Amino acid sequence: MKHVKVLGSGCKRCLTAAEMVHAEAKKLGIDISVEKVTDPALIAGYGVAATPGIVVDGKVVHAGGLPKPEDLARWLKG
Repeated sequence: MKHVKVLGSGCKRCLTAAEMVHAEAKKLGIDISVEKVTDPALIAGYGVAATPGIVVDGKVVHAGGLPKPEDLARWLKG
């Protein structure tokens, strides 16, 4: 199982990023758990200054703006 964290304040882009993660995992048949992290101190602890940020299995893979579906697929498969 992949552990994914979506970092952000809960804004529309952050919610969309979380939806994109769920959709891509379902499309690929990958079992994931998704945690939304909204605490600014925790987000800063990952070194992310621009949200949404995406962390897969403890590694920051994306920060700022919406990710491309093909990038999500690569991160989830990796």
